[in-house]
Amino acid sequence: MSAAGRAWRRDAEVSAEALSIIREGVALAERQQTQGSDVREISCALYEGEALLAGAWGRIELQRLHVIGLWVDDSRRGQGLGADCLRQLEALALKRGCVDALAETLSDEVAALFEHLGYACIAHVHDFLPGFTRHTLLKVWAPRD
Repeated sequence: MSAAGRAWRRDAEVSAEALSIIREGVALAERQQTQGSDVREISCALYEGEALLAGAWGRIELQRLHVIGLWVDDSRRGQGLGADCLRQLEALALKRGCVDALAETLSDEVAALFEHLGYACIAHVHDFLPGFTRHTLLKVWAPRD
């Protein structure tokens, strides 16, 4: 095969459409490797009137909740809303057949919240980024088959 006509594109030169094709291709390859993957998005959000106060999102795959993000508006932090969001997300995941939940964070404070809510730290990568530890946490509700 000739390399004539080939050109590397980087960063802003890579279109949103190309990034979407790449991401979908990677996700498809991973699902094919796990044979029978059933990826579904999951999310919850707390509003006061029309104001968004807090939210969480992730995905469910092979009976596992993957917590991707947990957010609370700066002015509402320290009121237990993060814990409430996580509990809401977990309740949805349990209804959808999950047996455990996995979360990763670079925040020591967020890791402590997860641990307070029953997650066990299963891995630390110190200095994952300078000054930050990557925490991987797992919460098990039922044994896997």
